[in-house]
Amino acid sequence: MPAFPWPRRSVVDDQPGAALFRGLRLKLTLWYSGVLAISLIVVGVVLYLTLQHYLLQPITSDVSNQAQQMAQQWQHNPPFACGGGNGPHSDGHPPPFTATETSPVLVYVACYDTNGKLISTGVSQPGMPSTDVPASFKTADLAKSALTGSSASDQVDAGRGAGAIYREAVAVRDPGSGSLLGVVQVGRSIQEQLDALALVRLLLLVLGGASLVVATIGGSLLARRALVPAHLAFKRQRDFIADASHELRTPLTLLRADAEVLLRGRDRMAPDDAELLDDIVIETSRMDHLASHLLMLARLDAGQLHLEYEAVDLHDVATTVAQRVASLAAERDVQVDIGHSSPVRVLGDRLALEQALLILVDNAIKYTPAGGAVTISVSSAGETASLEVSDTGVGIDPEHLPRLSERFYRVDRARARESGGVGLGLSIARGIARAHGGTLQIGSQPGQGTTVRLTVSTGGPPR
Repeated sequence: MPAFPWPRRSVVDDQPGAALFRGLRLKLTLWYSGVLAISLIVVGVVLYLTLQHYLLQPITSDVSNQAQQMAQQWQHNPPFACGGGNGPHSDGHPPPFTATETSPVLVYVACYDTNGKLISTGVSQPGMPSTDVPASFKTADLAKSALTGSSASDQVDAGRGAGAIYREAVAVRDPGSGSLLGVVQVGRSIQEQLDALALVRLLLLVLGGASLVVATIGGSLLARRALVPAHLAFKRQRDFIADASHELRTPLTLLRADAEVLLRGRDRMAPDDAELLDDIVIETSRMDHLASHLLMLARLDAGQLHLEYEAVDLHDVATTVAQRVASLAAERDVQVDIGHSSPVRVLGDRLALEQALLILVDNAIKYTPAGGAVTISVSSAGETASLEVSDTGVGIDPEHLPRLSERFYRVDRARARESGGVGLGLSIARGIARAHGGTLQIGSQPGQGTTVRLTVSTGGPPR
């Protein structure tokens, strides 16, 4: 059966303090960079569109006005058929027109009949033959579009000569009958404006990207600086917990010892007094257990837990832990087995690994009903070795799995209180796994038991 037949969630593998502040720093930097990036994009788009409007709008308006003027000339001089008929303008050029005084630029002209056939072409500047009109400007697709409506416009690429050309076609109708006379098409090069826009677009991208990179680096430094007080407060809290836990252990030990000495004369005491002393022994044992756990967690968080790394056989560790919990398992009528495994050697601290596995097995026994079974398995894959504890207990509801990495969190608080649990065991096991370059993973399904896998690096913790 696979080790994790149901969805699993990995317990966090970093030191709580370091992971917390790295996460906060990353989030602050990402938020700052994200807000700045959105602001730069909005400003850049607005600036680009505004510049585009002010560069191209005068040209499109001028081309539209000239097309309307030529259409009116055609209406008033229909025999000339846009330069294709008789009369003083029968030289093959369209009706005369002039460019605006403020924009003495080259303007291209083409006229089409009612079938979209080209009649004539011309340019606005004297001395330039109509053959200089780009072929892409003379295509009839825009004129045919204007025939179905009243006007149409687009952009075409005229190649190296004129570059991009904006053109507009206007349908010409007889003022009296309203019948179509043809189409007038006018165009101007907008390549200079497009080149300017391309340069602006490139500058916006380069400057915006550079600003974002600089701001991200600066934001990371500022976030790190802003988190210094919080990091210092966290360190002081951690040191306080370690110091308080260390100082509490001695008076608690003495208090429990005194109560146990008094209990030796139980026969000479009143029953109520003996019960009170029993309660003192139980509660001081629980408090001493809690203080020891808090001290170990504080040392794990600070990276100050002294570990003696040596070659350790995980199969021997599993066997030792199974023997240590044998009496507890027999008391609860739970069978503890060592799964089929072969010797797996890792570089680690034997006592710490035994403690971590003992925590996992102890939890499995406590939450497995009478008649159930707990199996300890050892395996290896590449540079990773695993200690796996599976039980046939009550399982854990999915909503509790994400919170199992929280300290003092207990799924069943009433039952944990009765069994002496304080909600720190998994945190300690996780810290020991992390100190050995590994992780702690939990998979569970209500009614089908729980599987916890503690992985370690065979070569010891990362340097």
